[in-house]
Amino acid sequence: MAKKTPAPAGTPALRALTEAGIAVTAHEYDHDPAEKNFGLEAAGKLNLDPDRVFKTLVASVDGTLTVAVVPVSGMLDLKALAHAVGGKKAELADTGLAERKTGYIVGGISPIGQKTPLRTVIDEEAQLYDTVFVSGGRRGLDIELAPADLASVTDATFAPIAKER
Repeated sequence: MAKKTPAPAGTPALRALTEAGIAVTAHEYDHDPAEKNFGLEAAGKLNLDPDRVFKTLVASVDGTLTVAVVPVSGMLDLKALAHAVGGKKAELADTGLAERKTGYIVGGISPIGQKTPLRTVIDEEAQLYDTVFVSGGRRGLDIELAPADLASVTDATFAPIAKER
């Protein structure tokens, strides 16, 4: 784990990271309310490779809510997600349900510090980078951290769950 100064508390994600002793770098940007592709917006405004910026999606796998963390440059492979958790069928969860269970709004759902901790799977491609970017818990805030730290704080596993656009 990194031994830098933890990011200041603010969102539940930042507080959870601080409590876990995981140092991150917070990156804020001006979110455009008209923008609906939140991950690509973050990559563009932060001048980042979209392969290093990951989106958080909530899916239902055989009726159990599961979080998938995949690069914004690709798409979630629902069959692969189901397979990764030993399930048969996965579908994206209703956005209202995802918001209620995570405590975040769509476009700001972080895999970290969720109201109801959900089983989490991170696309294995994250391990190719020293650091990756995920939502910090609100639109206009991404956090940068090591993939191993992301997996540790979310009790996640890595699996091939993304596919090309």
